[in-house]
Amino acid sequence: CRRLHPYIPVRIQAVIRFTIPFPFPFQHPDLAGLFLSLLHFWHQSAAAEKIQTKPETSFCFRGGWGCFLGIRLLGLKCVCWVLMVFCLSTLLLLPFHPSFPIHTLNPSHSHNALLLLPIKAGVGLSFQCDPGEATKLLYDLLYTEPIKIVLMPGCSSVSTLVAEAARMWNLIVLSYGSSSPALSNRQRFPTFFRTHPSATLHNPTRVQLFKKWKWTRIATIQQTTEVFTSTLDDLEQRVKEAGIEISVRQSFLTDPAVAVKNLKRQDARIIVGLFYETEARKVFCEVFKEKLYGKKYVWFLIGWYADNWFKIKDPAINCTVENMTEAVEGHVTTEIVMLNPETVRGVSNMTSQEFLGSLMSRLGGKNPEETGGFQEAPLAYDAVWALALALNKTVAPLKARGRRLEDFNYNNHDITAEIYRALNTSSFEGVSGQVVFDAQGSRMAMTLIEQLQGGSYKKIGYYDSSQKNLSWFGNDVWIGKSLPPADRTVVIEEYRLLSQKLFAAVSVFAGLGILLGIVCLTFNIYNGNVRYIQNSQPYLNNMTAVGCMMALAAVFPLGIDRHHVDRPQFPVVCQFRLWLLGLGFSVAYGSMFTKIWWVHTLFTKKDEKKERKKVGRKEDIIPWKLYATVGVLLAIDFLSLMIWQIVDPLHITVEKFTKEAPKEDLDVLIQPLLEHCSSEKMNTWLGVVYGYKGLLLLLGIFLAYETKSVSTEKINDHRAVGMAIYNVAVLCLITAPVTMILSSQQDASFAFASLAIVFSAYITLVVLFVPKVLCPLTDTLKICSSFYRSEFREEKRLKMSKEIQPVSRTRSWKGRTGSFRRSSRR
Repeated sequence: CRRLHPYIPVRIQAVIRFTIPFPFPFQHPDLAGLFLSLLHFWHQSAAAEKIQTKPETSFCFRGGWGCFLGIRLLGLKCVCWVLMVFCLSTLLLLPFHPSFPIHTLNPSHSHNALLLLPIKAGVGLSFQCDPGEATKLLYDLLYTEPIKIVLMPGCSSVSTLVAEAARMWNLIVLSYGSSSPALSNRQRFPTFFRTHPSATLHNPTRVQLFKKWKWTRIATIQQTTEVFTSTLDDLEQRVKEAGIEISVRQSFLTDPAVAVKNLKRQDARIIVGLFYETEARKVFCEVFKEKLYGKKYVWFLIGWYADNWFKIKDPAINCTVENMTEAVEGHVTTEIVMLNPETVRGVSNMTSQEFLGSLMSRLGGKNPEETGGFQEAPLAYDAVWALALALNKTVAPLKARGRRLEDFNYNNHDITAEIYRALNTSSFEGVSGQVVFDAQGSRMAMTLIEQLQGGSYKKIGYYDSSQKNLSWFGNDVWIGKSLPPADRTVVIEEYRLLSQKLFAAVSVFAGLGILLGIVCLTFNIYNGNVRYIQNSQPYLNNMTAVGCMMALAAVFPLGIDRHHVDRPQFPVVCQFRLWLLGLGFSVAYGSMFTKIWWVHTLFTKKDEKKERKKVGRKEDIIPWKLYATVGVLLAIDFLSLMIWQIVDPLHITVEKFTKEAPKEDLDVLIQPLLEHCSSEKMNTWLGVVYGYKGLLLLLGIFLAYETKSVSTEKINDHRAVGMAIYNVAVLCLITAPVTMILSSQQDASFAFASLAIVFSAYITLVVLFVPKVLCPLTDTLKICSSFYRSEFREEKRLKMSKEIQPVSRTRSWKGRTGSFRRSSRR
């Protein structure tokens, strides 16, 4: 037994207590010496016949396998019955402390104990991670003696293939380096275990950090492989449950340039990156080019990269080490705790630091960062221990049923089930921490949180997802500030409000116009019995004055915004605007339109062309018909507005404009907003209203033109009405489309609409009422129309005749003649 190399796991059939001298002659870099020693011991064994080694070959069998060998002593024969590690990713063999003696794992079963002996630390032997190559090697393995009982693949892509196929041969699969979340599917991989936790174990930690730093919006960028896609799917579900939004989700196959540009364009600030180390260098080269780093950004990366991954020269990128160092500064990593942070001696009788020291000594001064799989070494070491303990645990149950592990074959489900139960209930303290498997066969572990500060990683906390406990050191550092950056550009909403100076000025004009309307209305009512007022249809003129005042009153709600009322009251303001302006227009313009309509009806018939210019004194206009016409126009407007309000009521809509950067160098943007009174089918309703009123305006212009030379006593101010219609129609036809175009410019839109209303009302009131007011106040009568003049003269003559007393019969003839002459001249 002294000739047996001390770095082989050995299953001893009987109780053997001895110490193997150390050091045993062995030279790095390959393990050929180990096999030469074994071959010397197995000079006639069946196992020796199956393993062909040469001094220049590596430890990997046929370039693809490494064997952890279980040796059963059968006289002079030794049989290899336990496999086996895939070397398709990175293989780092497991060191023991040099002074560690042979240790009996189960002393209570001394006659059938499993002994675990140290294995010399090796180096990365293959970096293929090729599922196709794995398929070939798996086939060779299964159809080559001896029978295997456990498979130990490395990377996720190989584990996926091997674990899915292993159940067909009743093989247990135990991986030390696979992190793909897809491998947690028990239906697809029923016999799979791993000492490397699932990549989804990072996600609870990430979510906890998002909550701690009060981020509710993140972005992601991933390499399109199954492990990262499934990890991101799990993260998306977790952040959704936590009320966090993934605003941008980008992916790439080989070139991340477009994905990084999209992150920049969509204002990603908190970015989770899921990709391998080689692709990470490509990503951060593009990050440097796009300036997607610094005090505004935080990157979350995978923690199992080499510590100097960004300093490694890579011909695939065109960024310098300085560029990369600048771009990666401040990023946060989450990493499964692969080395127990506690000073605890586990099942191997070593602390994690003793294990690490032994591993470093076996590397012979070689840089650990250049040794593939260095970080996973504790997981691989604990994987062997988990396997050894599980196999040892199966001895008694199998013996009770009259079976042994040696009876295993690829059709034996019972032994596989026993090994499965033993692994599933594993719980021991390893160099990587507490080794426990969950229901999906994945390792449960703590997560280490680190941050790159000044070019080196600093531990800033731990998170135990099983206990939901965050241990925080409080030494996180943020570039240029003491607080974490915001998860988005801080957007300050700023409502565009109407200029108060403009509103005040227009309100003054509108108020004066209302006063003018009151004066005109009062004058018209007070002088209602005057003949020239009576012949102008004073009730229609009163309606015109009231309509003008209603339209002028609409200017005030037209200029009211959130500066004056709260948002809940704003829909009421919208309704006031609509009803005051709509009904005011109908009353004012409708009364004028009625006048001009009846004048045209009475005096422009085809068979009376020659009579058009004569003064009509015999025509009879029935007043109620005039009022009925106004009532019809008003009823049409009232019904249309009522239907609009019931079917599609006005409400507040907010128009957003392009974000603006403030003049100061702040990490904020100004979001201009403008409130509008609108409805779901606003354009349809406006089209109906504008179309109807536009036709009335055009028809009014036509009728005014047709009756411009007509004279009549019954409506003696129709020429003034025609002039008012011209002005109102022109202003309205111009204002309606212009205000729609200028709707996004609150000051211009209000100024154009309100001034059009004010001018229309002023012109109407002045043209219709001012001549009537001024006519009795002057003797020159120059400001009166011809009919006003004749009617005013007649009214004055009648008034004077009533005041003159009967003349005396003794009056001189000369006096009477003089009086007659004056009367004749008059």
